[in-house]
Amino acid sequence: MSAATPQTSAEATSAPAYKRKALFAAAVGYGLDGFDLLILSFALGGIIATFGLSDVEAGSLSTITLFGAVLGGIIFGSLADRYGRVRVLTWTVLIFAVFTGLSSIAQGYWDMAAYRFIAGIGIGGEFGIGMALAAETVPANQRARATSWVGVGFQIGVFAAAIVSAPVIALWGWRALFIIGLFPAIFAFVIRRGVEEPDKFVQSQRGHAAGESGDSSESAGSRDLPTFGAKIRALVKDKATVKISFALIVLSTVQNFGYFGIIAWLPNYLSERMDLGVTKGSLWTAVTVIGMLAGILLFGQVADRLGRRPAFWTFQAGAIVSILIYSQMTDPTALLIGGFFMGAFANGMLGGHGALLAEMYPTQVRATAQNVIFNIGRALGGLAPVVIALLADSFGFAFALALLPTIYIIQFLAMFLLPEKRGIELE
Repeated sequence: MSAATPQTSAEATSAPAYKRKALFAAAVGYGLDGFDLLILSFALGGIIATFGLSDVEAGSLSTITLFGAVLGGIIFGSLADRYGRVRVLTWTVLIFAVFTGLSSIAQGYWDMAAYRFIAGIGIGGEFGIGMALAAETVPANQRARATSWVGVGFQIGVFAAAIVSAPVIALWGWRALFIIGLFPAIFAFVIRRGVEEPDKFVQSQRGHAAGESGDSSESAGSRDLPTFGAKIRALVKDKATVKISFALIVLSTVQNFGYFGIIAWLPNYLSERMDLGVTKGSLWTAVTVIGMLAGILLFGQVADRLGRRPAFWTFQAGAIVSILIYSQMTDPTALLIGGFFMGAFANGMLGGHGALLAEMYPTQVRATAQNVIFNIGRALGGLAPVVIALLADSFGFAFALALLPTIYIIQFLAMFLLPEKRGIELE
């Protein structure tokens, strides 16, 4: 619902109750992404048996979902910069809700792949729009913590999937997981109806409208990015911006490759290849996800208090060490403890990407930038399930996992290309 006056809008969107509601809405939406993506991982065993797929074909279903997310990120990021963060979030929820549900009636590889691709289109909008909403809602000194809470929403969704997947599969089979994945999305659609657009976005829209109506002031003119092409060009408008966009794509690719390289095959690895069984494999995966959740919360604190670079560098170093150690473990207790620390360092940086991306681009293109860049990283990082499957088939999963730390060295170096903007107000 639109505010009646600028003063009313500012008061409404600066109130603590509004901030909590906006962050909750963004976190729930991103949480549904996490739930959807992990139930596919748990369902892979049943999908393989039902359709007679190879591990590589099954792994490609995750990759296809993430390719759809790239397309959705581009489309919905641009729409959110034009029509509003909250409104477009509801559209993305409906798309991935419907096609997650349809995945339950798939009859073979190709229609399952089609459902996953279109569900991915909806999923692609959630990260960038939710992160933009969170970043624009809170003061500058709380930005990393706010976007980390959105990241926590994702991990809670993942955790819920890890907890419910084993009993649901045991009782009703893998198709029931996708039916369950339909209902939380309806809930998210309902709660979002009462969330206002953030004042930062409303002011940007007013400035753009003033520019179109003939206001020649610098404030109005600087906000005039009317077309999709202009928004994309804004991500590469000069040499400094190209460097920033390139570095952020590298960071997003490594983040997603590491995450999906671990989570896509970890339940299968623990339950079958480490002989823990489905129930224990699910529990061990859940502990890893709890570590991810704790890492995200800690990262937000570190990034807001010490800066973006120190936070990323600390967690990147931790990811290198913890993944390498975990890949050599065989004792169940050690795997349980090691999984917590591996999850904390490997995925703790997730929420930080939202703050980092928000700070590098102006409001008129923020959701576009968040979605385009992060989802390019998701598409490239989405190759991880296939790459891991190929390596595991030849050398074993432990060997494939042991190679993952090398990618964090690339991410470590990319941080040198990004300016530090802790505590600086958004443009």
